[in-house]
Amino acid sequence: MSGMKEEVCVRLVNDKVQFIGVSPANPEQPLTFDYAPPMGDGAGFNGLELLLMSLAGCSATAVVYLLRKMRKTVSGFEVQAQGIRKETHPIKFEKIFLRFILKSPDAQEEDIRKAVQLTEETYCPVWQMIKNNVDVVPEYTIIGG
Repeated sequence: MSGMKEEVCVRLVNDKVQFIGVSPANPEQPLTFDYAPPMGDGAGFNGLELLLMSLAGCSATAVVYLLRKMRKTVSGFEVQAQGIRKETHPIKFEKIFLRFILKSPDAQEEDIRKAVQLTEETYCPVWQMIKNNVDVVPEYTIIGG
């Protein structure tokens, strides 16, 4: 197998199911994983929250990069991700809504639409990995400024 590798480690830190996750690339930035009681203490992110955060962060990075490459001003940017999950096992997301909120004085709807489309098709590996398993629905809003 060739290519670049990504690496993380999770370590159990209590007598329930709380873990601390670290990356060798960012050892000073740990994440806490946990589940709701009674299995856990609810003192961290669960796996589905982290998947949504991964998708939101990955797509946000790509969209902002692409908008700036288009020479658009990005004075603020936010991605809100909402996953709709199955109620029965295996519990998984059936649909994910991604709401891209851009604050820009010069970007048009066509600019963000194109950036989101390129992000989905090419630039966000997390989106690439889940898009054939989960229906991902992007929405976008532009706020002048």
